[in-house]
Amino acid sequence: MISLTDVHKAFGANRVLQGVNLTIPTGESMVIIGGSGTGKSVLLKCVLGLVTPDSGSIAVDGVDVTQTDRDTFLARFGMLFQGGALFDSLSVWQNVAFRLLRGPKKLPKAQAREVAIEKLRRVGLKPEVADLFPAELSGGMQKRVGLARAIAAEPEIIFFDEPTTGLDPIMSGVINELIREIVVEMGVTAMTITHDMTSVRAIADKVAMLHGGLIRWTGPVAEMDAATDPYLDQFIHGRAHGPIEAVR
Repeated sequence: MISLTDVHKAFGANRVLQGVNLTIPTGESMVIIGGSGTGKSVLLKCVLGLVTPDSGSIAVDGVDVTQTDRDTFLARFGMLFQGGALFDSLSVWQNVAFRLLRGPKKLPKAQAREVAIEKLRRVGLKPEVADLFPAELSGGMQKRVGLARAIAAEPEIIFFDEPTTGLDPIMSGVINELIREIVVEMGVTAMTITHDMTSVRAIADKVAMLHGGLIRWTGPVAEMDAATDPYLDQFIHGRAHGPIEAVR
């Protein structure tokens, strides 16, 4: 579904991506791991076409991302943002139905609300939550609303940006379980970036380790612990000493 070939991206003298090669098969959940500042978010933005690579190519379903109609292209994606990114001035159901209420294929308001309530139920939230505002929700509930919004338009591909950041271990487990269930039920292709190794083990089919602008290791999550790559080994076990220098 997603293919990156020799992708480079620099911001001035900062060479963030230095030849990334990665393939994400249709219907699989790929989790990209790596330390802060290694370029995970830049990679995601390149796939979405929000950042243009300096060289290399990125294709989604065989089509170069730079050669597509933007509205049609972006309609294929859902996104769960790291900080929730809910609109404070909109009610919960309006947040979930944000895409459904806009664009050439927008739904009537009543129908969009019905879809929003259905998606809220899917992530374990009761219908009465629909008319609340984001400020009235806990962090875990806000994350569920963000997940409901990500799946509202039945996307083919969903991106999860640090899905458990700021959540306690129990709520993180709930979100991980929901993500896994939704990916399997909907048959979507998923790309997640995270530091949380518990999330990796819960939601990944395959894992890719990004460091130094390159994919250092990629493979099934079941093979991750036995891998001999020193960068991967240090990161997944949280060791202070190794080839990855800790920022002091």
